[in-house]
Amino acid sequence: MADAPRIALGMSGGVDSSVAVAALQAEGYEVTGVTLRMQDTPDVDASCRDAAAVCERLGARHVAVDATAAFDEAVVAPFAAAYAAGLTPSPCVGCNAAVKLPGLLRAADELGCEAVATGHYARVGQLAGGRRAVLAALDHRKDQSYMLALLTQDQLARLVLPLGGMTKLAVRAAAAEMGLAVADKPESQDICFAPEGYRAFLAGRGGLGEPGPIVRRDGAVVGRHEGLAGYTVGQRKGIGVAGPEPYYVLERRVADNALVVGPADEALLRRVGTGPVNWQAVEAPDAPLEAMVKLRYRSEPTACIITPNEGGGASVELREPQPLTAPGQWAVFYQGSTVLGGAMIEEVG
Repeated sequence: MADAPRIALGMSGGVDSSVAVAALQAEGYEVTGVTLRMQDTPDVDASCRDAAAVCERLGARHVAVDATAAFDEAVVAPFAAAYAAGLTPSPCVGCNAAVKLPGLLRAADELGCEAVATGHYARVGQLAGGRRAVLAALDHRKDQSYMLALLTQDQLARLVLPLGGMTKLAVRAAAAEMGLAVADKPESQDICFAPEGYRAFLAGRGGLGEPGPIVRRDGAVVGRHEGLAGYTVGQRKGIGVAGPEPYYVLERRVADNALVVGPADEALLRRVGTGPVNWQAVEAPDAPLEAMVKLRYRSEPTACIITPNEGGGASVELREPQPLTAPGQWAVFYQGSTVLGGAMIEEVG
């Protein structure tokens, strides 16, 4: 293995990144597992031990790197601030581009590794003209390309995604065949720094907000909320008010601390406006572009027309109305299985 290309693999201690060690070794890489410690908790300690044990069993080196300060600055603090501003953030998308990949690339440079890898279910493709883009995984049900839409060309140039052609079932079967203790380890939390849920996390930081009115679009007051951050745009259950038909949360209006609700026919989305778009597969277009867009990680892509604006953002007109999503979420654009780019949703209409 003296002449084998060296690669730094981000390892969470879960089954995906553990099987990625063996997959990369099978491709001829000399693998170093890198666990970015983004919190100082017993769960993170356990994950580090699991990752180290997998590397020892498979003959790979393992290192742990402190990333707590970067994680708090780039992910945790902005998450709390976004809720206070009336947004509903999705932290994992930004974390991959702002913390995980930069931290992994720094570790790779220090370790003398030419490339980096993660256990995401997605692929990296090199396109005509030399640009790179994330491609959807072959396993549609597990595809995580949405989560990698903010990665840059420099990051993609060194990234290897060994699980993009595998199914979750095959990954667990491979882990069991290798006798890895993590073969049956449960999936990780959606928000790793809020294991008890985002409401409990915000409450611990005093961030749920003050009680206020629940109103309809016409201004009629129909109830009281317990703090705006405890509600999500599009939510139907748990609002605490009754009407002739079910109410949905339409808006969290910070200016007057009002929770705006309405019936199902008002909880539809026809347009979103985004912040600056990170274009992957293409250069920033100067004319409207037909594409597909995912407005949430688990949603199906829907047809749209993307019209860029002078600030680098875009107005996205949907061909068909979609269930309401919240400002602070991510719009990720596709053509076929290729990620064109992604941006934060700043307004909905």
